[in-house]
Amino acid sequence: MTDTPAAKRQRPLSPHLQVYRLPLPALTSITHRITGIGLTVGTLLLVWWLVAAAVGPEAYATASGFIASPIGLILMFGWTAALWFHFFNGIRHLVWDGVKGLTLPQAYSSSNLVIGAAIGATVVTWVLAFAL
Repeated sequence: MTDTPAAKRQRPLSPHLQVYRLPLPALTSITHRITGIGLTVGTLLLVWWLVAAAVGPEAYATASGFIASPIGLILMFGWTAALWFHFFNGIRHLVWDGVKGLTLPQAYSSSNLVIGAAIGATVVTWVLAFAL
């Protein structure tokens, strides 16, 4: 009898994230959803800034002060990165809707392209923001 209760308890019941590595296209798909949520939160920060500008100088100074703080800059950097990633990955999904780029090698290539383009666009946006 090789199937004893003790032997059954030692085997994993199913693959889990510590053993199974998600493929890059799956990670970019999950990241697309996460960045959508991040865009919502970041947009609320921008709406607060705009409303504060309409309310008056004191409210605007408070909102601008928070956004210019280290925490605010980190949030804005994350929002910018999420915006660019979501934008480029959305273009990839539009291409897929046209039934193009659906093979596995093309999916990996487009995933790498989306990640690279999002990183590049985020860096360029912040370099330009601080240069101007």
